[in-house]
Amino acid sequence: MNFDLSEEHELLRRTVREFAEQRIAPVAEELDREHRFPYEIVAELAELGLMGIPIPEEYGGGGGDTLSYTLAIEELTRIDSSVAITVAAHTSLGTMPIFLFGNEEQKREWLPELASGEKLAAFGLTEPDA
Repeated sequence: MNFDLSEEHELLRRTVREFAEQRIAPVAEELDREHRFPYEIVAELAELGLMGIPIPEEYGGGGGDTLSYTLAIEELTRIDSSVAITVAAHTSLGTMPIFLFGNEEQKREWLPELASGEKLAAFGLTEPDA
């Protein structure tokens, strides 16, 4: 078996790596120390098309495969796991359930804004005594 990445996957990996090194790395410690959400960085991730990688193009997503999504998250995690989990939670916990289980009306209403990053998906979680 050939486990080499395709040219398309390598391009995505390099693009996300360069973005993370140039835009996230210089401010990651400051964001963490100040407990600030990286609104500007998330907007730039959306501009790069990273907020909807596995969502089909018909719903405004990138139409990418699971490997593309995984490579993007992996490269973001190399630099700042908080930014990576923001993209991952938005995609896997917020957007994908609508794509996988929503009816057509829900998909048409929500997916374009989520896949484009115009809106950010989230989920609520608590623990006992939290």
